[in-house]
Order: sequence, then C-alpha cells, then structure tokens
Amino acid sequence: MSEGAVEVHPLAGLPEVRAGDDLAALLLAALEASGLVLSDGDCLVVSSKVVSKASGMTWPGERADAVAAHTRRVVAERAGATGVTRVVESAAGPVMAAAGVDASNTGPTGAVLLLPEQPDAEATRVRDALLAAAGDTLPRRALGIVLSDTAGRPWRAGQTDFALGAAGLAVLDDLRGGVDHDGRPLAVTARAVADEVAAAADLVKGKADGVPAALVRGLPAWWFTAAGDGAAALVRTGPGDWFALGHVESVRAALGVAPGSRDSTDVGLRSVAPEPLADRVGRVVALALHDVVDGSADVDVTGEAAEIVLAAPDPYDLGRLVTRAQVAAASEDLHAEVVARGPSSTTLRLA
Repeated sequence: MSEGAVEVHPLAGLPEVRAGDDLAALLLAALEASGLVLSDGDCLVVSSKVVSKASGMTWPGERADAVAAHTRRVVAERAGATGVTRVVESAAGPVMAAAGVDASNTGPTGAVLLLPEQPDAEATRVRDALLAAAGDTLPRRALGIVLSDTAGRPWRAGQTDFALGAAGLAVLDDLRGGVDHDGRPLAVTARAVADEVAAAADLVKGKADGVPAALVRGLPAWWFTAAGDGAAALVRTGPGDWFALGHVESVRAALGVAPGSRDSTDVGLRSVAPEPLADRVGRVVALALHDVVDGSADVDVTGEAAEIVLAAPDPYDLGRLVTRAQVAAASEDLHAEVVARGPSSTTLRLA
C-alpha cells in the first residue's frame, strides 16, 4: 500500500448475530474468512445494529413506544402516510430520526432494535475483547473501533453513516490554530475523522448485502489513542446547538405548544406531503386559541385563501388572539393580514 493510501475491506461471512453471541470472536472469524489478519494500526467499523443484537437490545412492544422511551427531547415532527416521524435527541446521544430505533435488517424475529445507550462504552468493550483475543499479534495495541449508524443530515439529501461510538481513535482532527496550504490561519476547521471513517466503511459494507463490518487500514498513526474522547464529543447540544428546534416547532413552542407533547398532537402536525389549505388553517386556529380562555374563531376557506374572524370580549384578549394567530400562521408558511376591525372582532386573511 502506497504512503498516505487508505484501504477499506468488507468483512463478509458474519453470521446472523443473536443475543449472547461473542461479537469479538465473530469479527475475528470474519477477518480470517476474508483473508485478513488484524494488524497494528487497523480500525474496525462495526454496525451498531450487530452490537445491539449481541446485547439483546430489543423492544417487546410497539415501535412508537420505543421511540418515546428513548427520546430526550423532540426537535421536529411531521405526519406521514405511515404515522408520525420525530427527529429527536436520542438516549444514545445524537439527534436523529426516531431515536435510532430500527425495524430493518433486524433478523428473522423482526424485533425492534434499540441503539446502545452508551455507545462509546460498547465500542470500548468490543476493542478490549478483540485485543484480548488477538494477544501478542498487536504489540503496540493501536486498534480503533467505530460503531456506526445511519442518519440524514440538515441541508443534505440522503443518509450517510456516522460514528455513534468510538474507542482507541481520535474522533476529531482539530486544525484550529494552524495554517492552511497558503499559510492563512485556520480558525474553525476541525475534521470529524471518526465520521469520515464510518462513511468510508459504509461504501463496502452495504445494508442490502448483509455486511455489517469493515476493516479500514492505513489511517495516520497519531489518530490512534486509547485516551480518546469517544464519539460523544461529536454531538453538538446545548449553547453550541443552533438548530435545537425545527423552524415550525420553534414557532409553535413560542406559543406554548412544545414538540412531542400532547398539546402538539391535539393542535395537529404538519404533513410531509402537500395538504389542503383548510387543514393548515385549522392548525393555525387551534394554535392561536391554545391557552386562550375567552376567544373564538370562525373560518371561511375559499380557493387559495381563507378568512378568520377572531372574537374576544376584552380588547386586550382580542389583540393577544390576533397576534397569536399571525404568529401561528408562520408555522404553516402562511401570511396573515388584518382586513377588518370591529369593537370585539378582527378579520384576518390568510394566504
């Protein structure tokens, strides 16, 4: 292999993993069957799904209940043809759809699989077991383990694999404070190398081919460290998270309806598919009236526009209701314009 080159090898021949299986032994057998020997400076990328299978991390009930139980907070939610999909901060750490709860490629039982709640610890356990089994064949003990999973990304179509857990490998190559090729200072660049390794491995793993692991060889020696932070360091939450809520959910939350709540379900969820104007206006009204004690709304939908007559006995309550309706309209990408005013009512036109 030429200097600077990286090789990625699929590990074919892994059997269907079941609860209680010795995953390290299965991986070593798959390496041998693929004509490979684990060497110093190798990184194994293993689908988190097989770790969950070996650990028996299944859910006995409905998938929706599993998602709810493994959700820390809801970021965005939409209704679809098969039910409600929620993007959430998962118990495993990353923000992803359905908390990573998976019903595909789960084996003959069709059980719903959960993500490991401590993926870095699971990666460490796999690494320790492999090192123990490999014995003296890894004298410097430079071995990286990445547990991979699949997720979509903001602003980009499609899914890619990322590092859910990691051990023995630096997950970030922080270039801040250095200079680029032209000598200019680097102020923000930090490469997510563990994610890059996971994505590279996925090119040969293949979810449809039943190959859940790959060997990545040729990574820089200084990337390997037993004292790495783990993939949890890649999760951006708290003050550094600029996208803690979807734009629709931010508006609704400002009006007292948090995503994932019973109130949110009662108001109604936007669909991933185009919807009739009447449905969208109905949610605007429900959101505007949420927590408004003295207020009412009459709706008239005609063609591509709708009129809402808002009424309240007190001018303050009426003004508050009108403002809430104008803000609520933004959650449906509608514009609300005042077209008539009366002593106890105001008419808005929505389009």
